[in-house]
Amino acid sequence: MLIFRQLFDQVSSTYTYLIGDVDTAEAVIIDAVYEQVGRDRALLEELGLNLIHVIDTHCHADHVTGAWLLKHHTGARIGISENAGVEEAENLMTHGDHVNFGSRYLEARATPGHTNGCMTYVMDDKTMAFTGDSLLIRGCGRTDFQQGNARTMYRSIHTQIFVLPDGTKLYPGHDYKGITMTSVAEEKQFNPRLGGQISEQDFVGYMNNLGLAHPKQIDIALPANLHSGRPENDTVGDAEPTWAPLKLTFAGVWEIDPQWLEENLRKVQVLDVREDEEYEGPLGHIPDAVHIPLGALAERANEIKPDVPIVTVCRAGARSAQATVLLRRTGLRDVANLSGGMLRWRDRNYPVVGGDKLPIRDLS
Repeated sequence: MLIFRQLFDQVSSTYTYLIGDVDTAEAVIIDAVYEQVGRDRALLEELGLNLIHVIDTHCHADHVTGAWLLKHHTGARIGISENAGVEEAENLMTHGDHVNFGSRYLEARATPGHTNGCMTYVMDDKTMAFTGDSLLIRGCGRTDFQQGNARTMYRSIHTQIFVLPDGTKLYPGHDYKGITMTSVAEEKQFNPRLGGQISEQDFVGYMNNLGLAHPKQIDIALPANLHSGRPENDTVGDAEPTWAPLKLTFAGVWEIDPQWLEENLRKVQVLDVREDEEYEGPLGHIPDAVHIPLGALAERANEIKPDVPIVTVCRAGARSAQATVLLRRTGLRDVANLSGGMLRWRDRNYPVVGGDKLPIRDLS
């Protein structure tokens, strides 16, 4: 059984794909985006998956790959075509190679034309194929730069993708209209550049007269991607908070464990966003907590010290998660949600003011 997720980067309109084997928990990520690595790591952790391969369909010109950063955090092997000219990759693939994970594999098929190093990855049972920028939904990648060649692309698609079963689902590297997938049968019939009776000469004439603008990110993305997205001096940036051992959820919320908070209460300000009756109710509240109900937070945010990290708390962690979103909108950055809220805090018998004296079981 497979775990499959299609993820999206709004800025570059890039699709990232996560595929995992349920039995072994081994996983592959295709076409990771540098700025979305935190999201991808959170999803891997929540699904209990071990990333062993991070592969790119080609050397991208419109975004920086997250391959090196995922390797840095997870130990995954970087894979890409040997014709891509990319450094830092351990797995330089040729046509027909397999990317193994658990009992499953992806077959790498060389589909040059957009670039020399384009690969299409086909699932072992041919139910899915990941076409990168070779074949898009009712379109295809451009062929006017970075070793592009229209004739090569036409032949690649017809000999490596259109020969798959008609029912094979095709997942592209991008889509700019919000469409998520297509099929071999659909593209063979309806693709306005490649389908039906369109000949190689028809296709070449079409592609040579597109008149597209220069890719906006190419001067940044291409040099970085020739090194698998590895930053200069291996500096991974300041995207991850350093004031505490925080964990990013797939929902995009930074969370903190109750144990760290209990040991470091004097280093932070605790913000309790429950209603008045809850704050003084059976669960009690954390010592020295600032109490501002969630509904009043927007107008009372100036009561919070901007130079001290903030930990938000509610009953189980849902309202306080929203509180972190509201606080970040005001410009505050050192903000985290207490994982499990007061239920988990009380379940671990950490100190409270007021409330019932008996431990309350963690129901979150």
